[in-house]
Amino acid sequence: MTVRRKERAEKWGRAGERRAALFLRLKGYTILAHRLRTPVGEIDLVARRGSTLAIVEVKARADLDQAREALSSRQRHRLARAAAWLTASRPDFSTMAVRFDLILISPWKWPRHLTDAWQSDN
Repeated sequence: MTVRRKERAEKWGRAGERRAALFLRLKGYTILAHRLRTPVGEIDLVARRGSTLAIVEVKARADLDQAREALSSRQRHRLARAAAWLTASRPDFSTMAVRFDLILISPWKWPRHLTDAWQSDN
C-alpha cells in the first residue's frame, strides 16, 4: 500500500468514526471517548446509554458487507482486553453492563449499528 493510499484510508476511517459518533448521539448515546488509547489497544468509540457501556468498533468500507467482514477475531480479542482495562481503571464503570457494538459505514448509506455484535471470551 502506498503512503498516499494509506493516508486516504486513514482519512476515510476517521471520517467514518465521526459519522458513527454523530449517529450514536442521534440515537441517544453519550460519547465518552473517541479513539481511546489504552495500554492494550485502541477503542474507536466508548459510548453510554443508561446503564450500558458500549465499546464500539467502526468499520468503513466500500459496502456494508465488506465492512462487516473486516472485523477479525484478533481485533475482537484486542477490544475485549482494552474494555477490561478500561472498566478496571474506571471504578464508575464497574456497575455498568459492557457491550461490544459494531458500526458499519459505507458511502451513500445510513450507518448500520449492530448492538451486542459479539461476546467477549474473557
